[in-house]
Amino acid sequence: MYNVILHLHSGLRWVVLLLLLIVVFRSATAGKRPFNSTDKKYGLFAMIVCDIMLLIGIYQWVAGSLGLSNLQNNSMKDIMQNATLRFFSIEHPIGMLIAIVMVHIGRIYSKKNLPDAVKHKRILLFFGLALLIILVSLPWPFREAGVGRGWY
Repeated sequence: MYNVILHLHSGLRWVVLLLLLIVVFRSATAGKRPFNSTDKKYGLFAMIVCDIMLLIGIYQWVAGSLGLSNLQNNSMKDIMQNATLRFFSIEHPIGMLIAIVMVHIGRIYSKKNLPDAVKHKRILLFFGLALLIILVSLPWPFREAGVGRGWY
């Protein structure tokens, strides 16, 4: 069961990245275009998929061997000295939590009664920051923490 959840989590990252790229691109190229229902829907879908990923990630962190059990079975000194243990126990969860908070803040600004240009700028800022944090916090195969994990 855990491996199914792990593959789901790994596969959904591409959906999150795609949706965030769409939201950021639409806001970056908006110009004087009004903030419309398509912009709202993409932002909402991105937030929903991020929240699903958060729930799956919390399950993995609690049930898996690289999260909570890692913190319980090793000293903090050992975890901090091992890049892979540190990444999965601390860096990845904290980075993703911060990114999801950024997505929620951006979504809140999209619902406020603000001029359309301001909405686009704030969404670009917060969703763009979330995208950047997620890109940095992913266990890419070329990173030490992601070696052997593959692209999916």
